[in-house]
Amino acid sequence: MPRRLAGLLLKPVRSLLAVLLSLLALAGAGTLVPRPLWSAGHPGSAEAAARRILVLSNPIHTDIAIPLDDETRRRFAFLDESGMPLSHPEARWLVLGWGGRAFYTQTPTWADLKPLPLLKGLTLDRSVMHVDVAGDIVEPSEGIIGFDVDAERYQALLAFIAASFRGEGDRVDVIPGAGYGANDRFFEADGWFSALLGCNTWTAAALRAAGMRTGWWNPLPVTLTTSLALFN
Repeated sequence: MPRRLAGLLLKPVRSLLAVLLSLLALAGAGTLVPRPLWSAGHPGSAEAAARRILVLSNPIHTDIAIPLDDETRRRFAFLDESGMPLSHPEARWLVLGWGGRAFYTQTPTWADLKPLPLLKGLTLDRSVMHVDVAGDIVEPSEGIIGFDVDAERYQALLAFIAASFRGEGDRVDVIPGAGYGANDRFFEADGWFSALLGCNTWTAAALRAAGMRTGWWNPLPVTLTTSLALFN
């Protein structure tokens, strides 16, 4: 093979490697550089009434679980109106996550993966909120991290989550027919989803609203959970 032709063929490979290495370096820096840079104190307080929250993670996605109690039911009353079993006697947690509409709603398992939702998940898509009702969650367990936050910061977390839903006034737009089972629903959300600013960066922002420190940029669950372990 002529040297010039070999060089032309290797050029896109080198460019791709350079992009991948740059993203890896950014992800590493985004994990190890805290956000905010300076701690404002521990999010839990012995003097204030602490509330337990959970971060649930799998290899590609993170959710936040908040206690399902009278306050939560009042704050998110529209969930009851959509048919979710918030008042079930065994309901203990409300599990919430943000993500890209096509990939999130059409890929309940890897067996359901399709090219178009994957393409949108890697580029740009409208966003949705996914909400599920869960019973008892065992701690500690793989993929589950628990934190205690004080009452003021817990309210800030609830406000951040509520503001992520899209709707008019007290009405929030549920997506008809979208869900993985009887206990969950998808809702229209504010913002646009991309691979660089996706579900895990939303979780990180929500946790910062609760007074916690994350990495500066956490596009993957492992970068978020690592930064939470380092800075909280």
